[in-house]
Amino acid sequence: MKLQRILWIQATIILLCGISTLTSCSNDDDAIQPADQVETALQEMSLREKVGQMFYVRPEALDTTIHWVKYSDLSALALQQVTDKMRGVNEKYPIGGIILYGHNIKDEAQLAQFIGQLRSLNGRPLLCIDEEGGLVARIANNGNFDVKKYESMGAIGATGDPQNAYECGNTIGTYLKHYDFDINFAPVADVNTNPENIVIGSRAFSDDPEVAATMVTSYLQGMHDAGIIGCIKHFPGHGDTKSDTHYGYAQSLKTWEEMVGCEMIPFKAGIAWGCQIIMTAHISVPNVSGSDVPSTMSSVVLQDKLRGELGYNNIICSDAMEMGAITQQYTCPEAVVGCIKAGVDIVLSPRNFAEGFDAVVAAVEHGDISEERINQSVRRILRMKRQTSTGIVQ
Repeated sequence: MKLQRILWIQATIILLCGISTLTSCSNDDDAIQPADQVETALQEMSLREKVGQMFYVRPEALDTTIHWVKYSDLSALALQQVTDKMRGVNEKYPIGGIILYGHNIKDEAQLAQFIGQLRSLNGRPLLCIDEEGGLVARIANNGNFDVKKYESMGAIGATGDPQNAYECGNTIGTYLKHYDFDINFAPVADVNTNPENIVIGSRAFSDDPEVAATMVTSYLQGMHDAGIIGCIKHFPGHGDTKSDTHYGYAQSLKTWEEMVGCEMIPFKAGIAWGCQIIMTAHISVPNVSGSDVPSTMSSVVLQDKLRGELGYNNIICSDAMEMGAITQQYTCPEAVVGCIKAGVDIVLSPRNFAEGFDAVVAAVEHGDISEERINQSVRRILRMKRQTSTGIVQ
């Protein structure tokens, strides 16, 4: 892609993201509305630019010389700055977002410099992090940052006071905003009903779905008031499982009726609140979908249930596609194309970003995925980007 083209699309998205400020100050009946700006930007984007908006990746994904097997390999690498190699890959492969992990973050000075570099990348990426509080907290669990730490979401849920969940979400949101993040992949909306669960546990607010629902929406409101977009996870519910999808297959044998009476209660509450992003689980739910396919790749779960039955219209984000529950069953192209066909809008952390990106472009060019299907996702993403730019988080 030529440099002029990159600069043009960057300017187009920046203009799009600022349009609500312009229209709110104008009484002109002919003022261009935000929805029109989304369509205008969409029409001017190339297929590669649109596909790029659907990929939210690790920084390491932009360096094609990096090959890793275990998560500890990435920790040892400790990538903490944008290199010329990354910029070169990014010129051809634009991205919609970057997710930072603990090993990408050293201290405040390094983080500020790194985020500044990431902001300049092709695609105008949003900056994302998993900062749930408790066990999963990339910043709070780093001794170089002086921010409030939380024991767990389970401990907050046990207080029975939604104000404590609000305070947690608002505190975390406030320091994430200070460090210039846009999205926090939190809170966990799972209901921790299985004592043998090894991956959710105290990350969930409660084993009572009504308590979890109240805590989830209070946490979301706290982050919203701090200017950070939240994400409820892991749909359709990872609380009643025994295995960890980071490393392999996991399933829930519940029926949809059983899930509606438990797992869906916090998700319905989050949807009613106006949650911008729902993250999928890689768990299989054969008594719902009729197959062993991971929920991330199931149109029954994502289209029939989440969008159809629950009426959710905002962004669906996959859990990290590099996780064992996906990579042990599918190649990267199979997984990436499959999840988009199922209804995913944001493809998070595929194992081989360039390979997955090229597979999506080829699928559209060969008619396996329609370009309008891509447009559906990019519309949602551009609307969200507009809101982050103006400070409006709805």
